[in-house]
Amino acid sequence: MRRIAAAWLIGCFAALVADVAYAQSAFPSRTVKIVVPFPGGGINDVLARIIGDKLQTKWGQPIVIENKVGAGGNIGATLAYQSEPDGYTLLLSAPGPLAVNQNLYKQLSYKPLDFVPLTVIGSVPNMVIVRKDLPVSSLKDLIDYVKANPGQVSFGSQGNGATPHLTAMMFQGMTDTRMVHVPYRGENLVLNDMIGGHVDVFFGNIASGGPPYRDGLVKVLALADTRRSALPEIPTTAEAGLPGLVSTGWFALAAPPRMAPALASEIAKTAIEVIQMPDVQSRFRTASVEPIGNSPAEMAAFIKEEAQRWSNVIKKNNIVVD
Repeated sequence: MRRIAAAWLIGCFAALVADVAYAQSAFPSRTVKIVVPFPGGGINDVLARIIGDKLQTKWGQPIVIENKVGAGGNIGATLAYQSEPDGYTLLLSAPGPLAVNQNLYKQLSYKPLDFVPLTVIGSVPNMVIVRKDLPVSSLKDLIDYVKANPGQVSFGSQGNGATPHLTAMMFQGMTDTRMVHVPYRGENLVLNDMIGGHVDVFFGNIASGGPPYRDGLVKVLALADTRRSALPEIPTTAEAGLPGLVSTGWFALAAPPRMAPALASEIAKTAIEVIQMPDVQSRFRTASVEPIGNSPAEMAAFIKEEAQRWSNVIKKNNIVVD
């Protein structure tokens, strides 16, 4: 008990010292780095630059976006995790590093739940996308077709553990079906092969799948979300007869562990103000991303819920990435 009490006192003292140190210096006084653990040009990178431009104007200091890619986002997440919690290094991440990888990889060099939540900046639902000439016109048709052709229908993804892969595994578990997984190095490669007739199904997001759908190159059967959004003519999975198949991509801003609460609160407040700007919301929606800007407490609860959702899928299907 004495050790527990001592550890608690040390933690309280460390937080107090951090708050005092923060109060003694104005933030920011130099360049702020936002680590994006995915490649440049992708939706994570695009959103980071939209947010970064506005933060730079508000703070009057340069904002640098650093794309640190590899290992499903773990390399960039580790960099941010090991940085000083002084506000000068932040993480902008999709679900993997914050809510999925702890259940997917045997060992991580960071603890996702130790990141300090700031805000979920936006979300983008995944969709049930099929090649144009697949003989189905609804989600029910697809389920019936896969059941009639076990092990002969292919689905693409960006690899084991990627959200489209996990969504496909969730779909198979809910419908008692079996498809063949074809991994790719990127979502555009999946869609290109789908357009070429080489892959049947892709549980990709609306940002990547929307354009080829609008051009009539693929079919979209359902939106894996609880409400209709940028494609209002597309039913949700619940409306299409498969409630519970919910898979939403999202993008969240987090800070390294042990950041002073006052500093975290200020950064979160500023980020939320940026997300609420009309031009930022317009740019997000142009990219098929729904702006959110929730509170740190709401983000923490959301991350916990998402981690549990994907943990169930990963453990049920014994999915492991070395």
